[in-house]
Amino acid sequence: MDIHSNSIIGEVVAYDFHTASVFSKHQIDFCCNGKRSLAEACNNVEDVTSQLVEELKESLQKTGGREADFNTWPLDLLIDYIEKIHHRYVRNKIKEITPYLDKVCKVHGSNHPELHQIRALFFDGAEELTQHLYKEEIILFPYIRHMCAGELAGAHCSFGTVDNPIRMMEHEHDVEGNRFRTIRELSHQYTPPADACTTYKVCFSMLEEFEKDLHKHIHLENNILFPAAVKMEKEMTL
Repeated sequence: MDIHSNSIIGEVVAYDFHTASVFSKHQIDFCCNGKRSLAEACNNVEDVTSQLVEELKESLQKTGGREADFNTWPLDLLIDYIEKIHHRYVRNKIKEITPYLDKVCKVHGSNHPELHQIRALFFDGAEELTQHLYKEEIILFPYIRHMCAGELAGAHCSFGTVDNPIRMMEHEHDVEGNRFRTIRELSHQYTPPADACTTYKVCFSMLEEFEKDLHKHIHLENNILFPAAVKMEKEMTL
């Protein structure tokens, strides 16, 4: 892949997810805001953009190009992967993280009041993410599977075009991305304080892992699945 200042962030990460670590290092959102060019992400500062381009090229050279090439996967297979890996992860980790946050707030909340904000944000996100996954699984994903089977005419479509639910899902992705950016800031980049117990440290590690998985999850949908679904629908309705 030829990387330059006008390369689109989402396309770079879609080509090789290892480049996500470069964007994360520079605090560049590659999932929810993946439609920007590298230059735009660097505020069109030439030196900064050139440095980012070089680091991305080095990343590709080190990894030999790619990991799993999700761009070549059939969309129904990609949906299966998203559901079984990322949807399952979200549901399981919500159940696992919740008691940790409860305990940490109870023990350390008086000395670290930001923990109560983190807990409230996570619980709000857990509720909304649960609803979000459900909508994808019963509305959007079945429609895309029908298209993959060549059954567009028989697909149950109450939303007009696939663009409509996709825009809703992307908006909800933006909300969760912003929510976890706030959690990251409140937790000082998931850095436990000096008086943190083991539970406190584990809790922050789990939150950080949850955010990283969410980034990859959103990337697969925003930058690969959704654009391909829109393209497929247009080709089937010509």
